[in-house]
Amino acid sequence: MEVKAFLNNARVGSQKARIVADLVRGKNVNEALRLLAFMPQKPAAMLKKLIESAVANAEQKKVVDIDSLYIKHLSVDMGPSLMRFRPRAQGRATPIRRKSSHFNLVLDER
Repeated sequence: MEVKAFLNNARVGSQKARIVADLVRGKNVNEALRLLAFMPQKPAAMLKKLIESAVANAEQKKVVDIDSLYIKHLSVDMGPSLMRFRPRAQGRATPIRRKSSHFNLVLDER
């Protein structure tokens, strides 16, 4: 049975988060958590916490064996961007986009 978890409006760019997501997609949950624990990237910590949340959801439902879970589906979509402005020379201003992401995670039994 599938177990789902979501993380919306995470303050990290989707392009950077997809690099980390590609490394753990399709792997066993224990192996993925071990990989993410030692990665220095910011999305790695977010993804590790999300996987732990999905495992806790599975434990709460008591319908799946937690040791046999694997990452069935993991997608990182673009979230809304915050627009900020930085003052520049001669009275001009340039936009700064603070990007965010949506993480979608589905775990399943193997």
